[in-house]
Amino acid sequence: MRTKNKQGIVISKKKPNYPVLKPLNDYIHTFHRFYELPLEYEDLMRYESAFPLLDEDGNDTLWQSVSYGQSFAGEIFRGLLEIYAILTSGGVSESIQHLSVHRIDYCLFGNSHPFRIKIINLANDNYDYYYIKKADASRIYGLELEHILSPNKINYFVFHQTLVEEHIMGIPGDIFPQQIKDWKKHSKVRLAKEFVKFNERTFFRLLGDMRDYNFVVDMTPDFDQVQYRIRAIDFDQQSYEGNPKIYMPQFFKENNPYVQLAMEVLTEKSIKQYQKEERALTFKRIQLQFYQFKQLMKTMSSDTISTSKKIEELAQGLNEYHKTKLFSGTARMGQIVQLNLQLCLGIESVD
Repeated sequence: MRTKNKQGIVISKKKPNYPVLKPLNDYIHTFHRFYELPLEYEDLMRYESAFPLLDEDGNDTLWQSVSYGQSFAGEIFRGLLEIYAILTSGGVSESIQHLSVHRIDYCLFGNSHPFRIKIINLANDNYDYYYIKKADASRIYGLELEHILSPNKINYFVFHQTLVEEHIMGIPGDIFPQQIKDWKKHSKVRLAKEFVKFNERTFFRLLGDMRDYNFVVDMTPDFDQVQYRIRAIDFDQQSYEGNPKIYMPQFFKENNPYVQLAMEVLTEKSIKQYQKEERALTFKRIQLQFYQFKQLMKTMSSDTISTSKKIEELAQGLNEYHKTKLFSGTARMGQIVQLNLQLCLGIESVD
């Protein structure tokens, strides 16, 4: 199945899951993303019942709360608490004695079919979330590129074909624009600036489908003002599609409030300056982690994470965008990502 918005952008609704093969598995071990877990994704699929999870207004959230048989539930809950301890403190500790699994949710919507685990601290009723998903090679590449290239650090790990991710906090991008109607201009400028930078870093690392419900807005108080950071929360569409516009959030109709805001408060000169700033900052991040970035590009460029038809289409589209022929003949999506980064950031070579 495929979806198409009013501006003609076609997205594969069901992207295939690409397995973690030996080269990526070696990378995961080398850079400490591997942990041996007490549970795997398939264990969570052994639930006995499920019911729709509704929001405060009674609307279907597309998540289901699941439950397990009495003989199996204790093992599941203990394993989930141990995984949470590994994710948050690097290993199982006495702290899990004060924790409880409050709820386990399952989502059939999306490519990774995630389980969302809600953990509650019994001492103070504070709660936290994390996710267990099917390990997908393209998603792992997306997480690694986010960790290395963006201003955000990502906490996740892999065990065989199971992926565990931390919860990324923020206000959902489709809800946030409702808050900006009465803002002063300088606040609007800061958010518009961040959207320009987000659009930029999404494109040069080729992270697709950044519609408003696939990112969040994180707000940080700073003296007498607030700074904004737009963070991707969905990495399933890392360099899979063939249309270059899919990697540019500005072209999705869902993001029109952000695009219109930028057009309202920013000049063309300012936009170009912010784009330049983001490219310079990303170049510095690569310099600081060059060895890991080099190994990631080497691994990604030998892996299969898309189809030959989409690779050919994207290569042609990026040739037109960059006014070059350098993308012609690229056989892997990883090669296209590497070349696009080189052209956007001015990197001479990562070999």
